[in-house]
Amino acid sequence: MSKKHIAILTVILAILIDQISKIYIKTHFQLGEEVIVFNDWFRIHFTENNGMAWGFEFGGKAGKLFLTLFRVVAVTGIVYWLWQSIKKKAHTAVIIAIALILAGAVGNIIDSVFYGVIFDSSYHNVATLFSEKPYGELFHGKVVDMLYFPIYEGESFTFFNAIFNGADSWITIGVALLFVFNKQAFPKEEKETKQVL
Repeated sequence: MSKKHIAILTVILAILIDQISKIYIKTHFQLGEEVIVFNDWFRIHFTENNGMAWGFEFGGKAGKLFLTLFRVVAVTGIVYWLWQSIKKKAHTAVIIAIALILAGAVGNIIDSVFYGVIFDSSYHNVATLFSEKPYGELFHGKVVDMLYFPIYEGESFTFFNAIFNGADSWITIGVALLFVFNKQAFPKEEKETKQVL
């Protein structure tokens, strides 16, 4: 399989897994609903945010629109980076890493751009896909998060209290792969040494 096909397959599969899991959660869980998957430290906990890391918000609707448009521009840059890496015959792990980062970015953009106009609210309600009364507007959707790993919970402290989704996972895995394969991802160009006569 060519590196181009590996990249395309990685992006498609990662986006599909991300979106299928989000749509399932949206159409089967109410906001805040939680299911313990394994031994209390792995849970499915449905929450939504406006798309910034750890649920931060800024600038209201204008800030949300800016963030979404910024992501679209960033994805264009990642596509170019992936294309150049394929052309330069970069290491397969590097191609997969960039493809995962691209898929993660696209996955969260889909939520931000479309979810506000295809779902109704999940507040005290299981959302309906293609609802006649959507909760938001185009480019103002909320990102669905559900993966929760509270490895340790004390009275005033929880270790690893972030709630995230498949798209976030792909970005994290992609960045980790780039660290592991950093020499292949960012090769140093050999400098020609000139001898002074």
